[in-house]
Amino acid sequence: MRVSSPVPKHKARIEIIPLIDIMFFLLASFMMVSLSQVHMKGIKVNLPTGQRGETQSKKDYISVSVDANGNPYFDKEEMNYDTLTARLKKVHDENPEAKVFVRGDADTVHFNIIRVLDILRSVGFYKVAFEIKSESARGIPGPRG
Repeated sequence: MRVSSPVPKHKARIEIIPLIDIMFFLLASFMMVSLSQVHMKGIKVNLPTGQRGETQSKKDYISVSVDANGNPYFDKEEMNYDTLTARLKKVHDENPEAKVFVRGDADTVHFNIIRVLDILRSVGFYKVAFEIKSESARGIPGPRG
């Protein structure tokens, strides 16, 4: 009488195709999540809305913000206008082609934004973009007139 074992005589093997499928799915998922994350350098302000806003690349940029009280910020660091001028001068000396995004609170006085623009021009930055909330992106119809 012959007794046989239920265990086959050949070695167990790992199926690689399902493993590759799972790894590819995880890689694609992580890529999609990382692309959807928005890196915000500036402080949180109540941005004004506009209809004709364009999306621009925010890679390697400088954020200058003005809050509702008129206080200027370089990225997220609060400072006065004199130290802001000195900081922008230093950044311009290091990288004169840096992109500058101005974020102004909707409730701030127009004078504060003009003051920031004057500082940027006196330092040497002439290509400046304003950050706004786009009404069309939110699905809100714009004003008619």
